[in-house]
Amino acid sequence: MTRFLRLAAILGVVGVAALLPACGGKGSGKPQVAIVTNTADPFWDICQAGATKAADEFGVELLFRQPTPASTDQQNKTVDDVLRLGLKGLAVSVVAPAEQTPKLKAIAQDLPNNNFICIDNDAPDTGRLCYVGVDNFEAGKECGKLVKHALPNGGTVGIFIGFTDSGNAPLRIAGVLTELGGEDARADVKAGKYQAKYGNYTLHAGRPITDETKKDVAEQRAGAFMDEYATKPNVCFVGLYAYNPAKALEQARKKGLVGKIKIVGFDEDLVTLEGIQKGEIVGSVSQDPYGYGYETVKWLKHVIDGKDKKELPQTATKYSIVTQDGKPFANTTPGIAAKKVKDYYKVVADAIKK
Repeated sequence: MTRFLRLAAILGVVGVAALLPACGGKGSGKPQVAIVTNTADPFWDICQAGATKAADEFGVELLFRQPTPASTDQQNKTVDDVLRLGLKGLAVSVVAPAEQTPKLKAIAQDLPNNNFICIDNDAPDTGRLCYVGVDNFEAGKECGKLVKHALPNGGTVGIFIGFTDSGNAPLRIAGVLTELGGEDARADVKAGKYQAKYGNYTLHAGRPITDETKKDVAEQRAGAFMDEYATKPNVCFVGLYAYNPAKALEQARKKGLVGKIKIVGFDEDLVTLEGIQKGEIVGSVSQDPYGYGYETVKWLKHVIDGKDKKELPQTATKYSIVTQDGKPFANTTPGIAAKKVKDYYKVVADAIKK
């Protein structure tokens, strides 16, 4: 089904795909729950593998939808489509919390037992029962530590991401800049204000570079960055969505800039993991999307069964870093686990195949 959804996304017929169950069948007698992502990406394929495992274990029928393009309109349409099927629970990675909160709040109130969860991108004012995801500000700070490991004496840093107005984006960006500059950058980032320098680090273009989660745009902008800094020392590309570091590495390989321009990543794209294994990428902050999917379905079923809502998670999901040898760097925050990339690559690859 993962391959079908990806093909459907490419052909632009997600509206049709949204009407087809991801597993189970109509009349199965199992309660239906749905997860609606913010876009289509291999990150979400890993999440779907975890969600499918939980659906089998906990006896629910899972609808897993990866709408594309990444937009509030497309996500809202996908949510409306699955709601018509009589859901008992819903989880959404919210594209634009400020814009979508009124709609999602009304949906949460209408679902049985208000069974609505935010996953990956939080929208706390929707009345969601819980959030399954990392503390993106703290994870962003860890990404900043990877930059400092790569450029210990300072330099130029380019920050690349899909959006700046999603739930996770401004927090990740602020985390990186806070770590580099030594002062909390959350308020300024939320207001769209950026400085030319953060500590010993110059921010490329004076702002993050966005691509609206369009992979071709991400590749073009990564390539332009590589061209601009090809002959300059102490430069680091920071990719904060799963595909960003992978696209940067592809461009660095084409242009003969591997190792000359450092790359720091987020998430578990296989190209990124391959790059870490070869020493072409410094490291990546890992969110555990498989766990996201599994935990989300588990908690949706918990509420369906009428169990105590106080048992729902009240703290963010743990994150880790992925390194070549599975060891933390000298400046890694104490208590943050490190994964050996060779072992983790197999785990991710196996999850995507399912």
